[in-house]
Amino acid sequence: MRAARTFVETLDERGDLSRVVRVRVELHGSLSATGRGHGTAEAILAGLCGEAPETIGPDTSAQLFAHVQRFKRLPLRGMESTLRFSLDDDLLFHPGALPQHPNGMRLSACDEAGVVVFARTYFSIGGGFVVSEGEHASASTPVVDDQPLAFSSAAELLQLCRREGTDIAGIMQRRECQVRSPEAVYGGLQHLWRTMSACIDRGMHSTGVLPGPLEVRRRASQVYSILSGRDPALQHTPDAALDWLSLYAMAVNEENACGGRVVTAPTNGAAGIIPAVIRYYVDFIPGSSEEGVNRFLLTAAAIGILYKLNASISGAEVGCQGEVGVACSMAAAGLCAVLGGTPEQVENAAEIGMEHHLGLTCDPVGGRVQIPCIERNAMGAVKALNAARMALFGDGRHVVSLDAVISTMKQTGADMQTKYKETSLGGLAVNIIEC
Repeated sequence: MRAARTFVETLDERGDLSRVVRVRVELHGSLSATGRGHGTAEAILAGLCGEAPETIGPDTSAQLFAHVQRFKRLPLRGMESTLRFSLDDDLLFHPGALPQHPNGMRLSACDEAGVVVFARTYFSIGGGFVVSEGEHASASTPVVDDQPLAFSSAAELLQLCRREGTDIAGIMQRRECQVRSPEAVYGGLQHLWRTMSACIDRGMHSTGVLPGPLEVRRRASQVYSILSGRDPALQHTPDAALDWLSLYAMAVNEENACGGRVVTAPTNGAAGIIPAVIRYYVDFIPGSSEEGVNRFLLTAAAIGILYKLNASISGAEVGCQGEVGVACSMAAAGLCAVLGGTPEQVENAAEIGMEHHLGLTCDPVGGRVQIPCIERNAMGAVKALNAARMALFGDGRHVVSLDAVISTMKQTGADMQTKYKETSLGGLAVNIIEC
């Protein structure tokens, strides 16, 4: 969606929009292999119409897609008239990947004579981040962060904490306040949490069957009814807390599977883990607070930055270890922090969270984020809780560093066969019959 919207905005800035009579979209690699199941086509059409991920209504993309499918007309952003657009002729799925990145797409705009007015290639590099071809090429050159509190490794982050006499959340808070006001930082963090929490609530109260031929039934509402009906005296036992934690994660990912509003954390396929662990903290940890939620998010963000800088958060590049594995690592760090962990213990929690996801494949059945993705988020949330608690038992000293495990994850992803990296060509995806 973001790439398509950017494409149209660029057309408008160039003054070429009035010349356009046709737009063609070509998907390559993983975007092509799982695009139908992931709702990629719907997202692209919404972007071409000017919608943005942050503001689009939950049902808008599906409605736009149905409109184009029926009338073969596209209301391109900024144009008074609609364009002819055929889903068969103008939205093409190419099996091969572009050499630069496994998640590639090319958009072209043509005039009345069929001459290409403007074309651009974009790459979806994970976590909602999109770069153009030129930007992707320049990304191979490390960007120097000249902020006083810059860090590019966990070792540097821990050194900063010791030097500044603060924790990881404190470092992140001060970094954010260098570019926006404290009020804006606080408001942004709370907006993220409110969106996450609302998604959990929607998922727990929604019923029916998820889209697609697998006919996967939504289970979160049923589990919610079971857990809510328990004896109140049993609601805060350790077993009950784990049940609720799993439910929270499943609720989010059922929403994601049907195109609902989620927070990319760090990806949509792994969007249930961080919200679930925060909700666990809010609902089951005495003394939880808004300030604690903010510290959780800031700490998790610092860990996410390290994966983004030094490895990948793209399932198409490194498999699900880069999605659920990273989300688990981030959530483990955040929870450890709000439970009183030192920066060294937090780093240990993040390391444990990833270490036990190394080699995890991304093999969605039917190209849909349903099987095994929904349950996998529940498992990732539980492992994050365990990783945080294990780290708190120690003093922060451990053999394998977070930097080492991030490097290992990157190497493992490079060695992983393409069929296990969000292509639905291997693993469960080829061993489960679609009915």
